[in-house]
Parts: sequence; C-alpha cells; structure tokens
Amino acid sequence: MKQRTITAVVAALIFLPIVILGGLPFLLFVYLIATIGIYELMRMKKIAKYSVSAIITFLFMWSLMYKGEMFGQFELPITKAEITLLAVLLLLSYTVLVKNRFTFDDAGFLLISAVYIGMGFYYLMETRQNGLEYIFYALFVVWATDTGAYLFGRAFGKRKLWPQISPKKTIEGSVGGILLACVVAFIFQIIYPIHSSMTIVLLVTIIISMAGQVGDLVESAFKRHYAVKDSGKILPGHGGVLDRFDSLIFMLPILHLIGFIQV
Repeated sequence: MKQRTITAVVAALIFLPIVILGGLPFLLFVYLIATIGIYELMRMKKIAKYSVSAIITFLFMWSLMYKGEMFGQFELPITKAEITLLAVLLLLSYTVLVKNRFTFDDAGFLLISAVYIGMGFYYLMETRQNGLEYIFYALFVVWATDTGAYLFGRAFGKRKLWPQISPKKTIEGSVGGILLACVVAFIFQIIYPIHSSMTIVLLVTIIISMAGQVGDLVESAFKRHYAVKDSGKILPGHGGVLDRFDSLIFMLPILHLIGFIQV
C-alpha cells in the first residue's frame, strides 16, 4: 500500500501539471503513454516490438490519434478510413510474407488493439481541447468510482460481479462506485458547472461510471486470458499504463458518442 501511494502521488505530480499546461507537451505525453500502452498489449501477445507488424501497428495507431488542428493545421493526405484499410491490407499481406508465422489472429489482435488504444487516447486529447473542466470531471468520476467500489466492496461486498474475469469485484462494490461517482459529480457541477442540467450530469455520470467499470473488466479479461498479473511494470505498485488508464480510455469515447462533449 505504501508503494502504491508513493507511485500515485508521483504520477499525479507529473500528469496533472502536463494536463493543465496542455498544448504540445500534453499531446506528446499522450502519444508516449499510448505507445507504452499498445506495447504492453503486444508483450502480452508475445509480439516483438521491433517486428514489421509492430511497426505497422505503431504507425497505424499514431495516425488514428492524429488531428491536424492539434499540430499546426497540417492534415494527413488520406482519411482515417483509408489509413485503416491500408493497415489491414499491410498486416494481412505480412501473414503471407512470413508464411503464417504471423497469423490472421495476430493481425486482428493488433488492429483491434490499435483502435482501442489509439481512439481512447485520441479522445483524451479531444477532451482536453474542449476544456480542462471536462478532463477533471472525467478523472474525478474515475477516481470516485474506483474508491467507492473498493470501500463499498470491502464493507458490503457479498455477490461477485464477474468472478471468471475479476474474482474480487462485487455487485455491491460496483453500485457503491456509481453512487460515489454521482456524489462527486454533483459537487463538481455545483462548484464548476459543465452542463446546464444537473439531471443530465448525473445521468451521464451513471453511464460513464458503468463504462469505466467495463473498461476495467476488459483489461482484467486481457490479463486473465494471457496469464499476466499486470499489463506492465512502469508504475510500481500499480502495474502498467493500461492498468491505470483502462477506465478512462473506455469512458472518454462514450462522453463524445452521447454528445455530452461536442467535438
């Protein structure tokens, strides 16, 4: 617990100032953590980070994250749909070139991973562009959900939420996480309004708190399938980048898809 606390404090002291500063330092930082995140997935799958398939995947993910107005209005010469098609064709062609040592399943894994990680962190950058208040709202909801789930789970947890995926999580903890997230969002809305309607804020909070928990379960499912304890070791006591950002990168696209944050 001491190690986790120290790591959390140090990480916050690095992450929060960069978020507040915004601009190019924030964009580069997001690209860095996204790159580490997809590398963690590749390592689970035992795909070498310097392989041709990995390089294609890195380039594909970076392209998905790119938006011209974030980088001095320089636009990519092709659309992201065309980039996706190109990545699919390249990875499938590579399965032939290496005589199926790199398989169709491997190609599918890398493509889904690039979209999952790339678009998740893309929406982190988009959210920051729309206003610092949205970033902090999302972070507070994530932290409140995690804290509420832990406290309520320990105090009242009896019924397992999804034992095959994450044996320690309980239904009571999940509900407690949503409740605490709503309390925190209620206070946040009073102090720093992010919408004209408190009811909408609370409804959205319930949705994204649930989405964040699904994101956490998705990461747990990855680790259980590939028989690893943590996605990485970059954050002592916490694991890897995906162990810390799994809820956030699942939640932020939802905020945009439901129109709560306008692009």
